[in-house]
Parts: sequence; structure tokens; C-alpha cells
Amino acid sequence: MTLKKPVSKKGAGAARPAARAPDAPPEPHGSVLDRYDIAILHELQRDARLSNTELALRIGLSAAPTWRRVKWLEDQGVITGYRAEIDRRKIGLGVLAFVRIDADRNTAASTRQLEDAIRGLPEVIACHYISGSGTFELQVMATDLDAFSKFTLDTLLTLPHVKDVHTSFSLGEVKAVAALPLGHLGGARRLGGLGAARR
Repeated sequence: MTLKKPVSKKGAGAARPAARAPDAPPEPHGSVLDRYDIAILHELQRDARLSNTELALRIGLSAAPTWRRVKWLEDQGVITGYRAEIDRRKIGLGVLAFVRIDADRNTAASTRQLEDAIRGLPEVIACHYISGSGTFELQVMATDLDAFSKFTLDTLLTLPHVKDVHTSFSLGEVKAVAALPLGHLGGARRLGGLGAARR
């Protein structure tokens, strides 16, 4: 006796793709930030505690592709972390100082040595190379002026290759936000270093 394979009814024979497990890797994503990626960045900058479900509702996607997009943004280094914003005054950091450091030499080796030393100072919350006079511009926090003076004398002036230190103090914050502007991205933005967009 010969067994024949049952013939499915019209429209019923197409197999549905299996559902993606929550821990499955993200689907291939091109090198372009589209409007959904930008919306994710906007919402997470406003509130990084959003659940994936709430984030999906806000950007107009279902939960699974929203999760995959967030994972892709993290993997590409667009989203570098999630952290709490703390009011410095509430924890006793009443002084915010802007410190310009002049180095006594500008060789590659001496600059790297000074950079490494600055990175190891928790009181320094930001450090930038600057144009014009000076080598580095630091933002430094301290509990009060006495603490800042001690930090300058005992730490900043003892860093390798520091010649001079010039300080200005914040008298009040007009604007202090961690969120980055996203308006320049428009509807899409190609990320540098990634391949051509894949579909």
C-alpha cells in the first residue's frame, strides 16, 4: 500500500517563521540609523529605566524588534552605558572648578603619562585637549574651597609634567544635561566604520 502525503488547502501550506527567542542575536542591521533607532536614543536619553515594552510602545514597534535594535545599538557602541544622574549638591560636592593645565613638555610620551595620571583621579569628571594656551581643560569637583585647594596642592601640581594650573569656579549652573542633541540626525544617519546597509 502506498501512502500519499496529504495535500494542504490553498493558503494553508506556507510555514510561519519560528518566533525569535528573547536571547537570540539581533537580526542583521545596516550601517544606517533609521527613525526607529533615533527614536530609541531619544527615549532612552530621557529615561533609561524604560522597560522594553514601554520603549516599544513609545517608538511604535513591537517588543521583539525593539529589543533587537537596542542590542544592536549597544553592540555598535552607540549606546555605551546606562547610569543614574546625581545632584552633586545633594551629596556634598559644592564646588565645580574649571582647571587649565599647562604642561612643561609636549612630547608623546610625556603627554600619555599625564593623561594616564588624570584618568586615575575621581575628582576629575571631564578632561579635554584644548586649543590656544594650555594643554588640558579639566572639570573638577570638590566639597568646598578648602578641599579644592588641598587637591590642587597635593595632587594636581604633583602630576607628571605639570607646569602651571589656572582655575575658574562655577558660580551657578545655567544648563547641565547629559543628553546629546539628535536633531542633526534627521531621518537617518550612516555610522562610520560599518559596511553597506543590508536588507
